[in-house]
Amino acid sequence: MNKKKQKNLPMIGGILIISFFLFIAVFAEQIAPYDPTDMMQGYLPPSKEHILGTNDLGQDIFSEMIYGTRVSLYIGIFAAFVVTGIGTVMAMISGYFGGIADKIITAVTNIAMAVPSLPLTVLLVAYLKPGKASLIIAISITAWTGTARILRSRVQQLCEMPFIKIEKTMGVHPIIILWKHLLPNMKDLIFTRGALAVSSAMMTESSLSFLGLGTYGEKSWGNVLHYAFFRNSIMKQQVWWYIPPIICISIAVLGFMLIGYYGQQKKEG
Repeated sequence: MNKKKQKNLPMIGGILIISFFLFIAVFAEQIAPYDPTDMMQGYLPPSKEHILGTNDLGQDIFSEMIYGTRVSLYIGIFAAFVVTGIGTVMAMISGYFGGIADKIITAVTNIAMAVPSLPLTVLLVAYLKPGKASLIIAISITAWTGTARILRSRVQQLCEMPFIKIEKTMGVHPIIILWKHLLPNMKDLIFTRGALAVSSAMMTESSLSFLGLGTYGEKSWGNVLHYAFFRNSIMKQQVWWYIPPIICISIAVLGFMLIGYYGQQKKEG
């Protein structure tokens, strides 16, 4: 296997993993054998009828996992989109215009990065009331700073390029320079940061859901793990209840991290 193919392996692996979970999320109704809210006999072990058994309420755990894929991916991807968008805008304003705008954004970024993100996210979700929108808003508010800092450095590098300096000298409007010249030259780095933001958002959502601050009505993987833990599945050795969400969270996060890793390797040459 040549070096080029070896470098592409993380991307291929990541795409396969994500495609698998996206397929499940899109076709959840067709794949799940039961409605995840249906109640049957509780605490059934894995069988032909219930691949992962049932929980304390008699709900099919396999069906919960299938539908949970949709919720976990939705929150992770949507939050990452917002995080990357905010980070990109802040970086372009800070890196391109400099001056007081750069000082203010840099100060806000430094202060925000000094505050532990998970406790702050917990407080925000608790204040906003748990739900999809609250999770996305809370994650977005606390997670954009890393992306902004990295992209700001890239913007500053690009602003030193001769073609950008010429555009500025000619009096080209800043929005045109940002949109037509800076943004296209940052797309690979933005994509990389976006992929890593999804993995981070999914981990944060899982942590919040495990603490009981997740969505209501619809269960994510983190919600399934929450109920498994707080209803003593570990003490009862019901591994079919708490192991599947851990595995799914880990593999999905790995998929997005592999794509992010590929982007970083490509950037480094």
